[in-house]
Amino acid sequence: MCGIAGSYLWPDGGPLTDRLTKVIAHRGPDDTGRYSHAAGDGEVHFGHARLSIIDLSETGAQPMVAEGLALTYNGELYNAPELRAKLTAHGARFRGTSDTEVLLRAWRHWGTDCLPMLRGMFAFAVFDERTGELTLARDQLGIKPLYLLRRGGGLVFASELKALVSQLGDTLRIDEAALVASLLYYWVPDSRCAFTEAEKLPPGSWLRLRPDGSAARGTYFSLRDVADTADAAEAEAAAGGADHPDLGAVIAESTRAHLLSDVPVATFLSGGLDSSYLTALAAKQQPGISAYTIGFRAEDAKFEAMPDDLRYARQVAERYGVDLHEIEIAPDVLDLLPRMTYHLDEPIGDPAAINTFLICSAAREAGIKVMLSGMGADELFGGYRKHLANLIARRYQRVPAALRRPVHAAVDRLPVASARRGYRSVRFAKRFLSFADLPEETAFRRSYTLYDRTELLDLINPDLAPAVDDVLTEHADTYHDTALTDVVNRMCLADARMFLPGLNLGYTDRSSMAASTEVRVPFVDVEVVKAAFRIPGREKIAGGQGKLALKRAAAEILPPEIVYRPKGLFSAPLRAWMSRDLAPLVREVIHDGALVSSGFLRRDALERLVREDATGREDRSKHLWHILTLEYWYRAATEAGASRMRT
Repeated sequence: MCGIAGSYLWPDGGPLTDRLTKVIAHRGPDDTGRYSHAAGDGEVHFGHARLSIIDLSETGAQPMVAEGLALTYNGELYNAPELRAKLTAHGARFRGTSDTEVLLRAWRHWGTDCLPMLRGMFAFAVFDERTGELTLARDQLGIKPLYLLRRGGGLVFASELKALVSQLGDTLRIDEAALVASLLYYWVPDSRCAFTEAEKLPPGSWLRLRPDGSAARGTYFSLRDVADTADAAEAEAAAGGADHPDLGAVIAESTRAHLLSDVPVATFLSGGLDSSYLTALAAKQQPGISAYTIGFRAEDAKFEAMPDDLRYARQVAERYGVDLHEIEIAPDVLDLLPRMTYHLDEPIGDPAAINTFLICSAAREAGIKVMLSGMGADELFGGYRKHLANLIARRYQRVPAALRRPVHAAVDRLPVASARRGYRSVRFAKRFLSFADLPEETAFRRSYTLYDRTELLDLINPDLAPAVDDVLTEHADTYHDTALTDVVNRMCLADARMFLPGLNLGYTDRSSMAASTEVRVPFVDVEVVKAAFRIPGREKIAGGQGKLALKRAAAEILPPEIVYRPKGLFSAPLRAWMSRDLAPLVREVIHDGALVSSGFLRRDALERLVREDATGREDRSKHLWHILTLEYWYRAATEAGASRMRT
């Protein structure tokens, strides 16, 4: 895992690339590398910050140059041994044991045709000294980031947006439509970027630039096509009486592959199903493996009525001989908030990023560079409450409206919190009723976004109203862009295309790399994804339980009390933080904040959110947390010289 940066046909590209690489040095503190070459009438420059994981010797150093190709690469190829064997059979000769060299020689042998063969997480740039062409590529599922900016025939790129902004901020404009999208979701979708010229290379795609200034794009992997094809294959298999793939075997094989490393590997272990399953599988491969878990201060956990995850994590660790490390989350939130906002690149309002950073920091201090995470299982197997809630909502809509109205009124009067504790059941009930009467796509969006259309329009500058409709239309188009007839798999596909890369994989990458730690996600694997979409929705959610297919697979090695325990939350005690640590900061943002002063947000709407949260009428802690992250991000962006843009 590393940080990559570079420039192509860009004025003063050499010094710029050096500065870009320095900004992302935290991604790879073990070594740095540099490459330059003529390209048409200009030059290409690569920079690399290395986190040594496989082949720790100089033969794994980057940028790597061989046979007229230069490569700077961030990621891991879990099928590198198999690809190495194929290439050796074709006559390739290797200097070292790194997957970087495997990728470089695969590119020389197959070109872009090698991309569908790659199993792993990656973002890379490869330059062909013979043709002068530069190609950028990103992994199938968007695990690793790659930001780029094009002007004329030139380009600059980096693993993190902050690198581009730090050097080019005075020439960039903030895209307020992207900020509107972040308010809706609490992250910026992968299809958008917080600055108008910058962009994210889409998952499963490549971009090629030529010395004459022309460019070409290609897509080598489509998650939609995979889901549609898997759905058709499962329907055909079911008609013929055949079974779908052995899910447990697929996940076990993926876990085994993700343990490939020349340095120690540990796991996240929350005590929930996903992390417990991966930890148990990893422990079978590597007895005595380390795991890291978190707990909260008693007063915070009580306020949030959080489950006792530590108890379950200890049970799993004892059963499988895992070396468990427990971390109590009692951070200096006022210090961590601006730090995490900086590292996350774009405004992301999920406090789980703090948990990830603190766990990875503790692991790094203990000498751990690589960790396995259960990220992705909920999205692929229907494990979130929103999935089950949306199915229940379809049944709820059959209840006569005359009976539903009094239920809405009664629940609306209930408080979500008192002065001492929160009431999760009331919070969930209010959340459910906010979308239970809506059509499928609208209900699904509303079940995991922060505002409905009216609330969002009331919050922002009226000039931005068209951006709201653009964002809502984009979600609807993505949700309906599939041939799937299975409502559960439609939700899973939408999550895998929007929620997973835009939020969970995004904050996981940035938070872990801020601590110079690599996080691997065995559930977000091409083969696991294919298997997941061959499972019909009725086998994912049934009898009031989500992730049923995954639970059945996990039950082969995990005890029932772990497999079927109530779902926990990988989050943070926001209500406690808001009422104590962050209350003065919220007041400051409302009265003197940059978002209000700029006219982007309306002060009266913010004051209403604070009142509703303070009285316990509504739970606005997530809304307010995200506004704080957005405020810090906006301040930093404008200080970097970026100008505002009115849509």
